[in-house]
Amino acid sequence: MTEDYDYKALLKRARDKLPKAISEHSRFQIPELDVLIEGKTTVLRNFSDIADAVNREQADILAYLLKELGTAGSSDGKRVIFKGKVSAEQIKDRINNYVSIYVLCSECERPDTKLVKDGRTLILECDACGAHRPVKVRKGRAGPEATAELEVGKTYELMIQDVGRKGDGMARKGDFIIYVPGTAKGSQVKVLIENISGTIAFGRVVS
Repeated sequence: MTEDYDYKALLKRARDKLPKAISEHSRFQIPELDVLIEGKTTVLRNFSDIADAVNREQADILAYLLKELGTAGSSDGKRVIFKGKVSAEQIKDRINNYVSIYVLCSECERPDTKLVKDGRTLILECDACGAHRPVKVRKGRAGPEATAELEVGKTYELMIQDVGRKGDGMARKGDFIIYVPGTAKGSQVKVLIENISGTIAFGRVVS
């Protein structure tokens, strides 16, 4: 009993001595998403608040979201506009993944971190506990497994699911979005892949 009491007393004393800033960060929360669907677009109206809360550049977060959601989009002041209808749950899930990979310390689970480059390796350093770790991005999006789903020079039969801003048809295969000029939504076409950049590909219709 005495040992248990001593442990709790020491733990309480240690917590009381924590700097106020660190104590406040223990209540870290991502702001509730303010999502609005407008026609064929989805607007995340408080994107800048989310970026401020996780202390990361808006451009970095947006690039991650577009890649993971498999859609196009752009920032508009404090907002982000996604092409197509995207649910709040989908966006929230991707933001939580981003925070887990690029923000939270794996040792103390606090967000008091920063990203630094060590050669070609991206390191997450924690200002709260001093821990550091290489950032490990989840496999399957832009790695060898994803690339294997699509190859330059090969032909695939695809369904055009949407039309981009420039009028090009958009198809999907696995993690890839494929732009095909001169195609209409709903058409089934044979597409020769001419170029791949990350999870974005470009092709043309062949007979």
